[in-house]
Amino acid sequence: MPLPPESQSRLGVITTRKLGNAVARSRARRLLRESFRRHQLELARPVDLVLVARPSIAGKSFIQVEHEFLATARKAGLLKTGT
Repeated sequence: MPLPPESQSRLGVITTRKLGNAVARSRARRLLRESFRRHQLELARPVDLVLVARPSIAGKSFIQVEHEFLATARKAGLLKTGT
C-alpha cells in the first residue's frame, strides 16, 4: 500500500549478531541511517524502507556505504530521474 504524498519516507534498519559485536552493529546502523538521511529528498516518492545490514558492511567507510545505498536505490527505481 503506497504512502500518501504528503507523508515522509521512513527507515528501518536490521542488524544481526552475525555482523559482529554491539559496537559494529551500532556503527552499521549509524552509517545506513546517515546515508538515508542525506538522500531522502532525492527519493521519487515517500517510501517505507527496511535495510538489512550484511556482514560485508564491517570495515567500510561512510563513502563506500553511501555509494552502495545510492546504487541500490537507483537500481530499485527509488530515486528521482536525473539523480
